[in-house]
Amino acid sequence: MKRKRHNPEQIIRKLRTAEQLLNQGQAVADVCRALEVSAPTYYRWQQLYGGM
Repeated sequence: MKRKRHNPEQIIRKLRTAEQLLNQGQAVADVCRALEVSAPTYYRWQQLYGGM
């Protein structure tokens, strides 16, 4: 399976979407499924780009 690479703009857009979904009460696992990324990837992105 080919790996997807996301550019920083896409990552920030997905993190904003994740924040909205989490505020609606969804679980992190459901948010990761909706974003089509794994939980470790989500947490890594949040650590790297979360302050933006």
